Amino acid sequence: MGATSLHPPAVVAVLGGGNMGSGIAQAAAQAGFEVRVRDVDAAAVARGRGLIEKMLAGAIDRKKISPARRDEVLRRITFTTDLAEAVRGASLVVEAVFEEMAVKRALFHDVAPLVDAEAIVATNTSSLSVTELAEGFPHPGRFAGLHFFYPAAINKLVEIIGGASTDRATLQELERFCYLLRKVPIETRDAAGFCVNRFFVPYLNEATRLAEDGVASLATIEEVGRELFGATLGPFELMNVTGIPIAFHANSSLHRAFGPAYAPSALLERQFHSGQPWDWKSTTVEPEKKDAVRDRFLGLTVGIAARLVEEGVATAEATDRGAVVGLRRQHGPFALLNRVGPADALRAVEQYASRWSDAFPVAAALRSLAAAHATAWPLRFVRVERQGPVAWVLLDRPEVLNSLNSEVLGQVADAFDGLSSERDVRAVVLAGSSPVFAAGADIAEMATKSLADGLAFGFVGQRVARTVESFPTPVIALVEGYALGGGLELALAADFIVAAEGAQLGLPEVTVGIHPGMGGASRLTRLIGRAKTKLLTYTGVPVGAEEAFRLGFVARVVPAATARADVQALAETIASRAPLGVQWVKRVIDDGMDAPLATALYLEGESAGHTFGTDDRTEGMRAFLERRKPRFEGK
Repeated sequence: MGATSLHPPAVVAVLGGGNMGSGIAQAAAQAGFEVRVRDVDAAAVARGRGLIEKMLAGAIDRKKISPARRDEVLRRITFTTDLAEAVRGASLVVEAVFEEMAVKRALFHDVAPLVDAEAIVATNTSSLSVTELAEGFPHPGRFAGLHFFYPAAINKLVEIIGGASTDRATLQELERFCYLLRKVPIETRDAAGFCVNRFFVPYLNEATRLAEDGVASLATIEEVGRELFGATLGPFELMNVTGIPIAFHANSSLHRAFGPAYAPSALLERQFHSGQPWDWKSTTVEPEKKDAVRDRFLGLTVGIAARLVEEGVATAEATDRGAVVGLRRQHGPFALLNRVGPADALRAVEQYASRWSDAFPVAAALRSLAAAHATAWPLRFVRVERQGPVAWVLLDRPEVLNSLNSEVLGQVADAFDGLSSERDVRAVVLAGSSPVFAAGADIAEMATKSLADGLAFGFVGQRVARTVESFPTPVIALVEGYALGGGLELALAADFIVAAEGAQLGLPEVTVGIHPGMGGASRLTRLIGRAKTKLLTYTGVPVGAEEAFRLGFVARVVPAATARADVQALAETIASRAPLGVQWVKRVIDDGMDAPLATALYLEGESAGHTFGTDDRTEGMRAFLERRKPRFEGK
């Protein structure tokens, strides 16, 4: 495809300066992009500027930014009513106008001849088909959906939606762009409601159905909504804050797509036409009715979430991420499913589905889990991706900066165990799925551990680190953003660390009352000596990538914008060398490091001698003499 790389200070054009557009513009400017905001007239432009200034003033009041930082952000934003001026030279154009198909399509018709050939064009839509919006656009491969959640300057969730013709490279570039904005993107298929609204909007509607059916009072329903999902606001207060019309129209859209099980209740429709907020506070909580409300909410939410995963709309992990990040819930649908267990979750879903006949199908995967007496819906927090001879092991919990808990550590070990049998893997990169390695151990899990649990967790971490360290093929740890505490301890188990500019690395465990236990202090001592290790561990103060390089525990520092490409190139260079030679010299270095010099020298000489008996040695030397590239087979 060849889309323009979206890195600051590239130009981002935002078309529409309303509540969403102004927030998107602010987020992009805060990330270092040059932003042009276009609206239809001077009054609209002035309103958009005012919205950004108000948001930044609020951030100053909350001590989030300084006045100097506000001025810096505002300097990056220009406003115009000229469409051609706004999009000229832009690497990314984000449409953020009224949520109406005809309005958006007319704008894209006007934009098409004005944008650069390699620009990415995105629609900020919460409900419209990206595929339909792209119809007639001359470069549909570079057209996608970017659904920012309100308020766009603050809420970290962004749904990335590919239309039928969207290129994979476009989606990958938009994912990187979102991370640069310090957002948490989730990819979703172009389907009604996308991912989050597919299960969230019906939840609001179900709250009104429960009241309409006389199951419980509004206050009871409100309280159960807060308790079940670990949310700050229940459904009625949420609708009061975000707008009852939004809930009604969104449910109407889902009704058209999915049928009667999604139809707005008569109560919701009446409340919409009344223009009044929900008066839930005038009612009282009825404790004896909470279980019935809970079962309905559970059946609805888990039932829809399992179906959308089965349909390929989004992964289970992305669905939970959307709930936690976008809706600010403590529990996503699949985490909730796992708390009650597949069997009880299936009972709730089947009970709910029985009200709708075939209009609310039950996911086959949920039935299978319950039939197999499984204890949980499997969730993957570590991904393995292949790029030729290089395998990337990616920590994938961006919503918590890839913090390490017992489950993640176990999945890291599983990933390396699985790769150990793949002979064509010649180098491994251990990194985060987002531009963060790992911000440390998961404090939420650590805080509940007893003395015995803490001892066990430390030794589990050591075993996982040892699995990484003893992996026969070279392992590179790419540190972007943060590698703190357990994150740095895991990175230190790799053969070496490559850090992106701006990364922070440290062992701050003493700041929360503990100290490194996964082997980080011991490994770091062998790299930089006792005094410097003590300085880092006693103070708990992280150091930057350049200082870590100077100290000697980072092998190379690379530009943040090209870190992944640079490390892939480095790994490919290693992968192109004689596999046995690389693997054996790794063993010589590791085994000889703590051995007496005479022993280490013998190990090195013996191992080097054995390489002369390999096919790779014959091929390598023949290729050298014949002035061609060798074709090593690891034999």
